[in-house]
Amino acid sequence: MSLDYTSLLLAVGFSAACLSLTLFGMWLTARTERFLLTWAISLVFVVGDIFVYDAYIDMPGRLLGIAALAFLLIGFSVMLGAAYQFRTGGSPLRHTMFGCCSLAVALPPMALGYDGLGFMFENLFAALLLFATAFEYWRGRDEAPALTIGITALYSATAASFALCAMVLAWDGKLVLGHAPSNWAEELSLVVVIASMTGIGALSLALNQGRLARHHRRNALTDPLTGLLNRRALFDMHGNVPVGAFTAVVVFDLDNFKAINDEFGHAAGDEVLKVFASELAGNLRQTDVAARMGGEEFALVLKRTLPETVEAAAERIRTAFATRLIETETGSLTCTVSAGFAFGSKEGLSFDKVLSAADKALYDAKRGGRNRVTASPLRRAS
Repeated sequence: MSLDYTSLLLAVGFSAACLSLTLFGMWLTARTERFLLTWAISLVFVVGDIFVYDAYIDMPGRLLGIAALAFLLIGFSVMLGAAYQFRTGGSPLRHTMFGCCSLAVALPPMALGYDGLGFMFENLFAALLLFATAFEYWRGRDEAPALTIGITALYSATAASFALCAMVLAWDGKLVLGHAPSNWAEELSLVVVIASMTGIGALSLALNQGRLARHHRRNALTDPLTGLLNRRALFDMHGNVPVGAFTAVVVFDLDNFKAINDEFGHAAGDEVLKVFASELAGNLRQTDVAARMGGEEFALVLKRTLPETVEAAAERIRTAFATRLIETETGSLTCTVSAGFAFGSKEGLSFDKVLSAADKALYDAKRGGRNRVTASPLRRAS
């Protein structure tokens, strides 16, 4: 018994509409994930194509054929842009416009009455656009390998079904059909599209929820002003790990910071904090970790290092910051910083103990006149 093509077509339309609404709802809860909105818009074009194509089946005509072809290729072009936007966060416009160039090849045959050739081009370009979309997800697979590879596979399967439709039409060789293509490949393609769309929707929902969870965790562990890790993140990374003899903790504290806030305002104080954070980040090795502990206090954890190296690094940061002219809305200013550092031991000390020793060394630097670096008695690697 042959499949009911119209029922399959409407099932695709229903699935596409539901997925579009789901993606739009997801975007409303996470406005920063703009690719969700772009993707939802692409499916609106696909739904439009399905309704127009259904009308074309009942009443074939050039205008309906042109409209159906245009809706599908524009929809898949926007879908390609959404995939690029997902991977990079950039604008989808360039990829969308590139995809829409397919209209220049596919529309003229349909407009001239060669609907067989037009549908062949439509299926061919649809396959290419979907393969390109699959490739974008493949390139972004590092974020969540299992989910993105699954989405890649489903887009590839859908692309292959369109490619098969194009091959069947090419094999048939009819340039003029006078009606919608009707063959086993078209029915198989609709089945594949229904299954793939369901899978893509489920995997995308899981992918976006995972991304949101990572985003919330990153926000919870990041200082919003400076972009550095916060105290919680630093303790999550080092709080339960013994500090060895070749690991150092450096604590920095901006000198007379309250006076800056009082004289220049809190906006200027924020600018000073951001400038120091950039100075700190600019002097990190790949293995170093910097964090804002709160207020005007910062910490730096350096692994596989020696006292002389730590002291030189802290002095370099101190000197560079002291010479920076910081521009604020209320005028230019300079600021200095004091620092203290301490090492762990061969047996391993608690992070709290090493941090406390570095804090004491910092206060010694403050008492000694500020704008200097002081070592703790726990200075030597043993």
